[in-house]
Amino acid sequence: MSFIPRTQAEIAQAVANDIPEGWYVNLGIGLPTQIANYLPENKDYFLHSENGLLGMGEAPSDIERDEDLINAGKQYVTLLRGGSYFHHADSFAMMRGGHIDLCVLGAYQVAANGDLANWSTGKEGAIPAVGGAMDLAVGAKKVYVMMTHQTKKGHPKIVKNLTFPVTGLNCIDRIYTEYATIDITKDGLRVIDIVEGMTIDELQAITEAPIVLANS
Repeated sequence: MSFIPRTQAEIAQAVANDIPEGWYVNLGIGLPTQIANYLPENKDYFLHSENGLLGMGEAPSDIERDEDLINAGKQYVTLLRGGSYFHHADSFAMMRGGHIDLCVLGAYQVAANGDLANWSTGKEGAIPAVGGAMDLAVGAKKVYVMMTHQTKKGHPKIVKNLTFPVTGLNCIDRIYTEYATIDITKDGLRVIDIVEGMTIDELQAITEAPIVLANS
């Protein structure tokens, strides 16, 4: 290989760079929470957590930790000036009512048409973790996925059709992985960014669904 995959921090930075100022954004549990650490400090964003927070900042230092201030993933967070707390029922009303501009979720699989699977692998005995993903997948104006390109066993996570239980249908707009940034369009998967040194053929080899370059 003549290319170097992006680190988790670099993927988070890539997503942060693409979020317009002033947007209301929900960062899902797992990798997406890192995005908060890379949003420009000189711009205003409104980070939302489904457990009832709006106006979160970056992760706190050990000294700054507030035992009562956590996000939906039970991670410590900070609250910016003007931030607010509210009941989770109001939080879900925001999500379901179309008041979130962007949600960034993790995923087990994303299909070529934008279908999402991120709450269960379907494995017998596995503990399901639906959370608010279904509400966000259909309620947010745009939904991005931040994930590894393959499973730990090397199986593609960008597939032709989902084989895991469905979270939402035709709901994903963009995928960020350690190898590429890919838009889901009516014409198929379009690669808008790929790590330096990697060819489209090398990317296709680890992607089940057909992909094309954005300018093709």
